[in-house]
Amino acid sequence: MPDGMPAPLHEVFPLRGARIYVAGHRGMVGGACARHLAAQGAEIITADRATVDLRRQAEVEAFMAKAKPDAMVVAAAKVGGILANDTYPAEFLYENLMIEANLIEAAHRNDVNRALFLGSSCIYPREAPNPINEDALLTGPLEKTNEWYAIAKIAGIKLCQAYRRQYGRDYISAMPCNLYGPGDYFHPERSHVIPALMQRFHNAARDGTEVVTCWGSGTPRREFMHVDDVAEACGFLLRTYSGEGHLNIGTGTDITIKELATEIAHVTGFKGRIDWDTSKPDGTMLKRMDVSRIGGLGWHARIGFREGLEATYRWFLEQPALRT
Repeated sequence: MPDGMPAPLHEVFPLRGARIYVAGHRGMVGGACARHLAAQGAEIITADRATVDLRRQAEVEAFMAKAKPDAMVVAAAKVGGILANDTYPAEFLYENLMIEANLIEAAHRNDVNRALFLGSSCIYPREAPNPINEDALLTGPLEKTNEWYAIAKIAGIKLCQAYRRQYGRDYISAMPCNLYGPGDYFHPERSHVIPALMQRFHNAARDGTEVVTCWGSGTPRREFMHVDDVAEACGFLLRTYSGEGHLNIGTGTDITIKELATEIAHVTGFKGRIDWDTSKPDGTMLKRMDVSRIGGLGWHARIGFREGLEATYRWFLEQPALRT
């Protein structure tokens, strides 16, 4: 079998009855993974920052020695959009390196033989041919606006591969496309594009604002997937996939940022004009994942984009602290 290709589909790790530690359960992805895995019959282990600071090796090792899970999902990370990555490069690199290294080493030391590390599509080179195949990793320069986060995530992939090669650990990695959904991080400066725009358009519609100005030209294309889809994919991969090569998780479709803004304006009820500040950076112009490998295993995203946005906005409206 060619290096990096999926292994034949069979159950390598039954979820029902398994004790699975979900690191980052308070985040959007970790929370969705915890809900999905629990629904599949797994016993979910969690710990908040007051219990264990994942950036501190001694705390992580003490926690893992006590919890002794059967498997681990590494969904914990310091995340943010273009502005946050550009403003806090040291934090994005250091904290993400520490989190993944501490978790993977502690899992190995405590004989946790099954783990899934979650990365991001930003690991791929800026000029990688689209749709981006898994083999594009490390074939060219990264996008400058998020290279710090990307380097940390690449290191996580390589850690899983190294522990597999040296110690025989069944550690796997998956790279989701841009995600959104309930539990997303809403912040005027540090959010990813969908929560940032949703909050801005909601506020504009509420306040009767006539014009919303968005960053860039609006022409870049992006692939977006609902977080419940990625949670389902994670459960699928934990149960069936064992291989050194990381796998992309995505929808295989994309839209322009202008189309995204129009969709969010519709969902939030904003009726005004959308302007574009072309003095601000666009980031990578085109980024769509090649999902043929995970598709070949039998998994496909199922939540439509408008359906997912509407569900996310309903959740947003139920969070009083976000509607400021």
